[in-house]
Amino acid sequence: MANYIQQIRRKVGHMPIILTSASGALLNDNNQVLLQERTDTGDWGFPGGYMEYGETFAQTVVREFKEDAGVIVRPTQLLLLSDDVQYTYPNGDAVQPVNCFYLVEYVEGELLDTQTDETVALHYFDMDQPPRFFNQQHAAMFAAVQAYLNGK
Repeated sequence: MANYIQQIRRKVGHMPIILTSASGALLNDNNQVLLQERTDTGDWGFPGGYMEYGETFAQTVVREFKEDAGVIVRPTQLLLLSDDVQYTYPNGDAVQPVNCFYLVEYVEGELLDTQTDETVALHYFDMDQPPRFFNQQHAAMFAAVQAYLNGK
């Protein structure tokens, strides 16, 4: 069921709703993490997004990486389940995202090199130099990657 969120928003407007999402951390050989500069805020975040009806969290993160970053990934480990953030998008949509955040591994494809409707740019960041994040949920995900790398 494509555009599930749009269908819900047509019914409820900007009313606060709980949505499920999945995102992932893709590390390169230098243990830098791939982040996405967002078109809606200009801030940075992990590739990911909201589930479509009938999807699993793992399927969602794979689809979203393809859409947001141009690459196919495989989720390998759940790093964080977060449900403690409420956020209002610039368009007024209020959400409480329940997010499964995975460590993912590269399978195939090339990173996007042109802007899309959701991605301005993609960049690998050092783990000691985080950018300005989209919201506190993405900052917590960055901390989860740091903890994972420190525990290796």
